[in-house]
Amino acid sequence: MPIIHFEKNKSNISHKGIANYVATRLTVEVTQLELVSGHQILKILHVSPYFMPARAYGGRAQSLYRLCLNLARLGCEVRVLATNGDGPGKVLEVQTGSEVAVAAGFEVTYLGRLARQAVAPGLLMRLPFETHRAEVVHLTGVYSFPTIPTLLACKLLRKPLVWSPRGDLLRWRGSRGRITKQVWEIACRIAAPRATMLHLASEEERRASLSRFPKFATTVIPNAVRVPPNVRHVAAAGTLRLGYLGRLHAKKGLDNLLDACRILKTRGIDFSLVIAGSGRPRYTRWLTRRIAKLGLNNVVRMAGHVHGAAKREFFESIDLLVMPSHGESFASAVAEALAYSVPVVASRGTPWSRLVEHGCGLWIDNTPESLADAIGQMRTMPLEQMGQRGREWMAAEFSSDAAAREVCNTYAVMLRGTPVLLDTASTSASIAPAARAAPPP
Repeated sequence: MPIIHFEKNKSNISHKGIANYVATRLTVEVTQLELVSGHQILKILHVSPYFMPARAYGGRAQSLYRLCLNLARLGCEVRVLATNGDGPGKVLEVQTGSEVAVAAGFEVTYLGRLARQAVAPGLLMRLPFETHRAEVVHLTGVYSFPTIPTLLACKLLRKPLVWSPRGDLLRWRGSRGRITKQVWEIACRIAAPRATMLHLASEEERRASLSRFPKFATTVIPNAVRVPPNVRHVAAAGTLRLGYLGRLHAKKGLDNLLDACRILKTRGIDFSLVIAGSGRPRYTRWLTRRIAKLGLNNVVRMAGHVHGAAKREFFESIDLLVMPSHGESFASAVAEALAYSVPVVASRGTPWSRLVEHGCGLWIDNTPESLADAIGQMRTMPLEQMGQRGREWMAAEFSSDAAAREVCNTYAVMLRGTPVLLDTASTSASIAPAARAAPPP
């Protein structure tokens, strides 16, 4: 396994009896679980309304998968209960009702969904047994079918619960169903066990979550990102190539981005924009009509959902990622872009203020004018050097092993009052700078 160097001091665990655990600087080569003497492998149950290969939930499903995989690599016994949902009205073509081995120590059980959302009666039947044999339960999501049954199961069986809202508790001006969500949150507070800790991806998400669940413990552990060992960018012939990657939803601020593109066009700036992602058909059709109405058909392209080799090609063929979201707990696309040496313009609705500190992007107000001005400003900046600084930042602070170790130690602190993983030392691996290929003929 490759050696990944990282420095981390991000864990912020707060609660009576759980406080005072702070992650230290680590240099790690993860080959197996290194246990404090006398402790055994942790048995973890993850419960989620979705799981890979679901694509409709964007970076959430991918982040959860990477976390489970790396926990298993650390030596934890990881079991996942999830529905086979892949967005409203769509299900995955996966085996349901029985365990599917993903890797050593990592199994997933998909339960068939009956309704448009995540209603899965089979999950109710499996949940008590799986909760009983787990040491710690990790719940993903808030406003979905598995939430309250999982909270109750942990409360009745006296199991500690780690709860990842994955951005569900963030609000923006276009948020819907506020009253219904408030009633749901009251039910969650009643159903939740005393030993509940919110696992959050940013300080912004922590503040929003505590406004709804002020008595819960919290730990802030940013999501991990995979830094590819090599990147080969294809150079452009004078055109500034912009990219957006993520779910197509009004919350993502794509209307502002398209209006900013209209401003750029009126200013005579030579640019192109690729919008990569999928969403509900109605909103996708609206975006297509909006592009045509603004006269942007010749500079804006809808690429649809990209993953695997197509995602790599996306990042290696853009100069700048733009993330105009109104509210994000993490925004995985920002971290992925930086890992591929692509600088970023991000709105203040994302938790990426440190882009400016690390010299790899701008953090700005989310208006068409601000976006257009920032994109215009970035044209005059050293994008290649900025991208490399971002890549080094991701390798230093956002490795998958680092995040998994912090989460594993969070489980152990809740369960036993002490971290279960020891620090080790090794030589850090070098991160190759992004290569630049000539533009295609």
